[in-house]
Parts: sequence; structure tokens; C-alpha cells
Amino acid sequence: MNEETVSFTEQEKALIRELQEDIPSTPSPFKNIGEKVGLSEEEVIAKIRDWKEKGIIRRFGVAIKHHKAGITANVMVVWKVPLEKTKEIGLIMASHPAVSHCYERPVFPQWPYNLFTMVHGKSNDECRRIADEISDKTGIKDFQLLFSTKEYKKSSMKYFI
Repeated sequence: MNEETVSFTEQEKALIRELQEDIPSTPSPFKNIGEKVGLSEEEVIAKIRDWKEKGIIRRFGVAIKHHKAGITANVMVVWKVPLEKTKEIGLIMASHPAVSHCYERPVFPQWPYNLFTMVHGKSNDECRRIADEISDKTGIKDFQLLFSTKEYKKSSMKYFI
């Protein structure tokens, strides 16, 4: 998608608000959503497809309640990666199934870490093993583990609220 501004009708904004919430756990969730905003099931699906093709929607996915799935530990792993290898190493790290986020950040004299990965596991020990596995795979040995101690907020962006 290019960076032009997109305008939405009031009905489209209502649809976006509905799509930001939990999808109904019914046999026809898009029909239920459509009924709330005055669209048919087919129109809702077509609109989602159109927005996806135009790049307005980057992705459409499901968020698992990770605690119910047994994923109770997470750690931000900060990595010191040679600048000329950042993209190559970042792509390897991002491909690991236990990594949900992988970001490049600027370095500072007191903070030399430029790649950040969020690793999820069933225990702190499992998270440590995953970080070691990523280290072995990439050859990056200079890293720190920043374990989460309390979650204050976890939510997706909401638009047209």
C-alpha cells in the first residue's frame, strides 16, 4: 500500500470497530458481525479481502490466550549483533517459532544491544534454552535476558473508538 490517506464511511468504521473485538464463536461469525453493522456475511468477507489486498489490513489473525495454553513465561532477549549482519541475523531470529517479536533498535554507549526478541515458553528455564538455541544457530554470544515480572497492559491498537 502506498502512503496515501484512506477515508472510511461510517459503516466501514463500524465494521472496523467490530473486527477489533473478539470474533464471535459461532458457526457464522462474519454473518453475526455483518448483522451488527448492516452488511451481509458476503459483504463483510469481501470488505476484509479488499482491505487486505490494498494493504489497509496488514494481517488478520487469532490471538491465543497464552496462559491457558501453558505459555506462562516470557523474556525479552537483547542481542549485540554486528551492524553489518543485523538484517541477516534478525531474519534468522524472527523465524524461530518461540519468537513473537523481533526488532532492531539503535545502540548507545551504555547499551550496545541492537536486536530485541520476545521469547515465550512454559518456564523461565525453557526461555533460557530457547535463547541458547538462537545463540547457537546465529553465533551471537553477547546477549542478556530480561524476564517479565508483571504485565500491566497487553492489548491491540483500537481504531475509531
